[in-house]
Amino acid sequence: MISVPVITIDGPASSGKGTVASRVASLLGYHYLDSGALYRLVAFLALRKGMSSEAAGDLGELARTLTVRFELDRIFLEQEDVTLAIRDESVGKMASMISAIPQVRAGLLEKQRNFRKLPGLVCDGRDMGTVVFSDALLKVYLTARQEIRAQRRYKQLMEKEKGGSIENILADIRERDARDTMRAVAPLRQSQDAFFLDTSQLTIDEAVQEVLRRYEVVKPW
Repeated sequence: MISVPVITIDGPASSGKGTVASRVASLLGYHYLDSGALYRLVAFLALRKGMSSEAAGDLGELARTLTVRFELDRIFLEQEDVTLAIRDESVGKMASMISAIPQVRAGLLEKQRNFRKLPGLVCDGRDMGTVVFSDALLKVYLTARQEIRAQRRYKQLMEKEKGGSIENILADIRERDARDTMRAVAPLRQSQDAFFLDTSQLTIDEAVQEVLRRYEVVKPW
């Protein structure tokens, strides 16, 4: 599997890593893995079943037996299209909490690695380069200032006609950053061999081109 090239893009919430990763994958003709969607799927199921975020064993089993299918830009839980449902704010908050549970991370590890297929894979998340694909050909740590990320998230919510104050969004981002970086298992951090990319002053297209430029340098063919 090492012969299948992987580009990992890790970073904090609302940094734009998902958009950048999906566009890079499309331009290269590679497969794309949104690892955060897997955690959101577990959170979505847990909320539907009325499960507590402290039920580590049950949540781990839920992750291990998760039946998910990605079709283009749609996400299916068994036969149900949950693409929009898992993007709800309540699901995102639950996902952030359960992502710190070792049993959940262990339950999803093999599922994530199974996305590694020819001609290649681009994935984004919190521990793609440090844990899941530690042998990736290119590792990127993509981030932006918290205030910039809050503004971007606020704009997204406004476009979707959803309410929310920028102050609350910023507080939520700070809380999620602290939780992601301080958790005991697979904390969010920059891998030593990762390229640091601050997008605070970059457009999405500029960030995509920078990742592609770096990939041209490291790919062996």
